[in-house]
Amino acid sequence: MQASQLQWASSPKLGAEKIETSSSCSKLGFVSFKRRGSFVVKAMAVNLSSDKNGSLLSSIGNSTNIQWHQCSVKKEDRENLLKQKGCVIWITGLSGSGKSTVACALSGSLYSRGKLAYVLDGDNVRHGLNRDLSFKAEDRAENIRRIGEVAKLFADAGVICIASVISPYRRDRDACRALLPAGEFIEVFMDIPLDVCEARDPKGLYKLARAGKIKGFTGIDDPYESPVNCEIALKHKGGECMSPCEMAEEVISYLEEKGFLQA
Repeated sequence: MQASQLQWASSPKLGAEKIETSSSCSKLGFVSFKRRGSFVVKAMAVNLSSDKNGSLLSSIGNSTNIQWHQCSVKKEDRENLLKQKGCVIWITGLSGSGKSTVACALSGSLYSRGKLAYVLDGDNVRHGLNRDLSFKAEDRAENIRRIGEVAKLFADAGVICIASVISPYRRDRDACRALLPAGEFIEVFMDIPLDVCEARDPKGLYKLARAGKIKGFTGIDDPYESPVNCEIALKHKGGECMSPCEMAEEVISYLEEKGFLQA
């Protein structure tokens, strides 16, 4: 038996959509991506076969003869142990918008409530797992893909995973959302104007970008695509911005309302 899986190719204008699968392939995740106004699709074959014992083996990308192993301890068991529900809180926004600060404030607030969370900070991940990636478009896409896959594992472990990354392209964020069951990907948009972020410039990166010393900097010479249907938008209102703790409490309220802080 053979099936084909369509996966996204690197392009900031791609949109993600799920497609139906046959009953024999119902446990596989299929995502196709189309460029609006034109057509760009990258296909990756997924070959399924049975060995002599009838075990289902698959070949995905460069990985061949692999099999998904189920364990007796399920996600629900881990969530009951932790007394919470696993999910991914994806904080996106421009550099200097306060993503990392809010992520840490949120982690601390959850900890004080006896809830287990872990922060995947964009810069921190590039110190290890993604140290081989540059800031070129294709590497930025791979950076987000890897973070999305790791965040998915944390959520499956029953942990509240807080991903704090610029993730400028909707296509990349939508692809990460598609990895999780409906409702478990919570997109938090740091809706802070560019001029405010540039005035803060905590790392001095905007100054370097304006001087032409950094190319492809988000917000300056590379686009940031704001979320269209995010779960939470933390806004800069009337020239004033909520404190990181106040923003964190807004996210906490959402988690409480949706039942993530109880098993």
